[in-house]
Amino acid sequence: SVVKKIYDVIKRTEVQLHEKFPELVDARYASLPDKIEFIHAEDLLAKYPDLPRKERETAILKEKGAVFLYGIGWTLDDGYPHENRAADYDDWASEVTHNGKNYHGLNGDILVWNPVTQRRHELSSMGIRVDSETLKLQLQMCGLEAELEREYHQGIVSDTYPQSIGGGIGQERLYMLLLRKAHLGEVSVTVWPQKLKEICAARNIHVLS
Repeated sequence: SVVKKIYDVIKRTEVQLHEKFPELVDARYASLPDKIEFIHAEDLLAKYPDLPRKERETAILKEKGAVFLYGIGWTLDDGYPHENRAADYDDWASEVTHNGKNYHGLNGDILVWNPVTQRRHELSSMGIRVDSETLKLQLQMCGLEAELEREYHQGIVSDTYPQSIGGGIGQERLYMLLLRKAHLGEVSVTVWPQKLKEICAARNIHVLS
């Protein structure tokens, strides 16, 4: 799958970095698992019914190390979506079948456990984009049918725009993970507040500016 190919590239990059820069290898910090696990937001809710959504992600990542959490946007059994997603972007409404169970959603996030920060670490949000039917359905579900009059939406409805798959990979987040950094400021240059610089410096974290 596309997700497995992307994750394989990330994992192989980590391996090559460790070979070239052995100082990145630290017994305190586990490497990425060889394979990424797939789990639907509905199954994640069933596994951790008493946890808020971000804590559910944290719990599964502590166990698995890397997961593709999919079906983000559709209302789950508790009456809430795992997270709200735009109605005119990813397809979170189409029915899918996995292991004999019916779900909704053709989108998801690549999440990994960050051993440095001891937190969930999102690397990518992606999915199959809406087509004419899913666009209409999702806009209706969100009470946004008036958006169908917009040029972009008309392009989808008329099939002028081809259906596609897309997603973004957080470049700085990936650098941060692979280089064992605790803050995005260690791998990207921007204007940081002086107070943040002082807090980070006290913890031996040196942000770029």
